[in-house]
Amino acid sequence: MTEMIQEVRVRFAPSPTGNLHIGGARTAIYNWAFARRNGGKFILRIEDTDPERSTSENTAQIIRSLKWLGLDWDEGPEVGGEYGPYLQTERFATYGAALEDLKAKDAVYPCFCTPEELAERREAAMEAKTYSGYDRRCRDISFEEAAARIKAGEPHTWRLKIPLDRGDVTFNDLVFGATSFPITQLDDFILVRSDGSPTYNYVVCLDDALMKISHVIRGDDHLSNTPKQILVYEALGMPTPRFAHLSMILGPDGKRLSKRHGATSVEAYKDEGYFADALLNYLALLGWSLDGSTTLFDAQVLTDNFSLDRVSKNPAVFDEKKLEWINASRIKEMGAPAFVDALVPHLCDYGLIRGGSTVYDNELGLVDGKLADTASIKADVEANRAWYEAIYPLVAERARTIAEAIPMTSYLFSGDTVFYDETSVSKCLKAEGAAVILKNAEEALSGLQQSWSTSSIEEELRKLPEQLGVKPKVIFQAVRVALCGNVVSPPLFESIELLGWENTEARLKKAIEIAN
Repeated sequence: MTEMIQEVRVRFAPSPTGNLHIGGARTAIYNWAFARRNGGKFILRIEDTDPERSTSENTAQIIRSLKWLGLDWDEGPEVGGEYGPYLQTERFATYGAALEDLKAKDAVYPCFCTPEELAERREAAMEAKTYSGYDRRCRDISFEEAAARIKAGEPHTWRLKIPLDRGDVTFNDLVFGATSFPITQLDDFILVRSDGSPTYNYVVCLDDALMKISHVIRGDDHLSNTPKQILVYEALGMPTPRFAHLSMILGPDGKRLSKRHGATSVEAYKDEGYFADALLNYLALLGWSLDGSTTLFDAQVLTDNFSLDRVSKNPAVFDEKKLEWINASRIKEMGAPAFVDALVPHLCDYGLIRGGSTVYDNELGLVDGKLADTASIKADVEANRAWYEAIYPLVAERARTIAEAIPMTSYLFSGDTVFYDETSVSKCLKAEGAAVILKNAEEALSGLQQSWSTSSIEEELRKLPEQLGVKPKVIFQAVRVALCGNVVSPPLFESIELLGWENTEARLKKAIEIAN
């Protein structure tokens, strides 16, 4: 095996057959961080040779997700580079030329076995408990016979002619250490299918070699491909990169992470209100650690310290609670201006504008349909930024994601309308004495129209328990349900200030009617 000794060049090579999932994102992050730490190049290559599943929409989504995570590439789509093109579908001429070179070296041979024949022989071998790989039946067909059959149009594949006298395939994996595969367990695998399309284990080697990739950092589901690929590099006469295989990510049940465990794509977490830097922070921890104890760090710290010798051999378990905690930590430290900027896209998704009126659904307590267009919402935010920024302290210690802040504060956006939780109404507004409490609250607040502030509101309402001889909890729960619709909501006095006197008065009057 020839080891490549040159500058660090790594690649992330996703197949655009779906969204960028968590496992792929972690692989991209590790490649990117390794390149940045070592002053190397990070290359993005799109392996779009699956004609049925690869789409330009998926390619665009992958690129969008990588950009959102903050990953930039030195070569690849939208950037170009010396070793392009960076879409496999644009590299077919290269694969064909390399196959001709392999033919000239007698490193490949045509196989005329049909899929049905191969399946039948494989099944028979399995029943006999003998070697079930390809039996090399076509390996010794003479050149003349093979040429005649090809000329006659007989369907055939091209298989790699593995050197049978070669020793075991060994390599030093930068995560798992010394790794060896017996040559006897490897068959003469297919490089080019009967329809002329190249296989993964062929094109990935050629692409990596021609792009001068120095290190291949990928999931350990590719570990079994590595000996095959080393044999391809050797047949091509090209240098072999170093390999580092990353253990898989498991769900809490110990099974491979999948949709049954919840969201698994980068864009799904973006839509749920997670921050890109929080997701990058958490994914970096799924198999790597800074020092064994530090949990919160940014991309700069990651790229300054990343190394493969701190990557674990053990599978990582995806813990959404930990991701939530990291994301919540970002919210606590971000400050009001940044919070509002992050909140705006979610306000737009639900059409929430200050003082609006909308219809809520029972499950989420959110709007059903849009109230206002994006431009109107953005204009309102800028015109009333102080009001929007005042929402931040109400949720900074409570929301785990930006999206969670929407149902927590949606009552602030419905003008004089309240959407009640019926259980809360029965408990607090239908209780004996509730109407008296609410009338007194209305009277207490009515005198504050010229000095409407959290402190003055709190001062007036805190007089009511003693005046009415009622426990504070009973009074404040009744007022909270009257104004917010639920016994569970952000701080009451701050909420009342944000609602304003007119909305507060209208909501109290409606609640008094219910209480009576």
